[in-house]
Amino acid sequence: MPYFDSASAAPLHPVARQALQAALDEGWADPARPYREGRRARLLLDAAREAAAEAVGCRPDELVFTPSGTRAVHAGIAGALAGRRRAGRHLVVSAVEHSSVLQSAAAHEADGGTVTEVPVDGGGRVTPDAYAAALRDGTALACLQSANHEVGTEQPVVEVTEACREAGVPLLVDAAQSLAWGPVEGDWSLLTASAHKWGGPAGVGLLVVRKGVRFAPQGPADERESGRSAGFENIPGIVAAAASLRAVRAEAVPEAARLRELVARIRTRVPELVPDVEVVGDPVRRLPHLVTFSCLYVDGEALLYELDRAGFSVSSGSSCTSSTLTPSHVLRAMGVLSEGNVRVSLPFGTEEADVERFLEVLPGVVAGIRERFGAPVSGPVTGGGESLVVDALGRRCPIPVIELAKVFGEVPVGGTVTVLSDDEAARLDIPAWCAMRGQEYVGERPAEHGTAYAVRRLS
Repeated sequence: MPYFDSASAAPLHPVARQALQAALDEGWADPARPYREGRRARLLLDAAREAAAEAVGCRPDELVFTPSGTRAVHAGIAGALAGRRRAGRHLVVSAVEHSSVLQSAAAHEADGGTVTEVPVDGGGRVTPDAYAAALRDGTALACLQSANHEVGTEQPVVEVTEACREAGVPLLVDAAQSLAWGPVEGDWSLLTASAHKWGGPAGVGLLVVRKGVRFAPQGPADERESGRSAGFENIPGIVAAAASLRAVRAEAVPEAARLRELVARIRTRVPELVPDVEVVGDPVRRLPHLVTFSCLYVDGEALLYELDRAGFSVSSGSSCTSSTLTPSHVLRAMGVLSEGNVRVSLPFGTEEADVERFLEVLPGVVAGIRERFGAPVSGPVTGGGESLVVDALGRRCPIPVIELAKVFGEVPVGGTVTVLSDDEAARLDIPAWCAMRGQEYVGERPAEHGTAYAVRRLS
């Protein structure tokens, strides 16, 4: 069964498996103890730290291991903000950061700090000028991911680090999605990553704090990992994480070229094979293994379920797959279609035949779901009054857009259709439908039980 969700967790690399098994026998003792078993564990830990530091491009004494990438983010942000409290309490993040960064930002704001979210363009990328404009007197820390976890867009880290350096603000880079492909360029100050994203075991994260960066670890003091990550080190996991990072780096250049070709095939052929599809994310400045697209008139949860039945494991940012019934914050920030969203992230070693079979299966799966939901198959027939109101209150994506499409031809050119909806996804999906159909999105206004979205027919 093809697994196409390595952006969530990559399959355990064979080198990681071998290193983990060996370290379970040799690295179980306390590395802080001076006896033989402790010294052996310390040697393994030190060697793993050196290997990881070489891959990151930092000094070994700048890198500590944490229980997860999320813990690395939380510890890094909290420690940097506390270390620079005298400089101010302003934090800058992009609008498409991983939830761990945004959760840290929310906690900082709840504690009396201020936060600025830098918007992104339709491809999910910040502009260096917009990021630089968010920096100000009192900015203690800035955060920017190296590449986006949902759409694969690479961020202008080098340009942003230059802006931060000029402003005297340290930059924390979340490199979880990109570290397998190479070191992060630029004069960044802090960096975080997570081993299970590159084929290491879950439960191991990296936190790098450059020398000279003011940093005050938060929480009770602990003597391990330079006081920046409390608790007994998971030495077998750490050894496996470092070994697998070195292994994937050795394969990265040819594998990136191979996967980039497969992803380009998906980006090109999905819109050809499936009507009404929007491929999202930057088409050029992106990770080599990840592609995201959204299918109009499709329920995201149903799409993932049917693809799973067909033997494909993929992910989604659709509101239909979320318990909160809201689209992912990344798609929302980009302002793109959210319904029927599919993220395909190919792990190392993905076979071309599996990608071809995915392209064969997808059109039938999408068509079956659209038929089940009563989506329009052909263009609507012209006729009817100057305006119509569609009541889609209480109905979730993709139903509000389907109901809009069904009646749109009943108004003449110049006429309007107003959709009443209390589904948060409609705020993205109705304007996206207009853009895909060449119609005018007039705007939204509050309604008695939800929001009224107005669309004008142009053709």
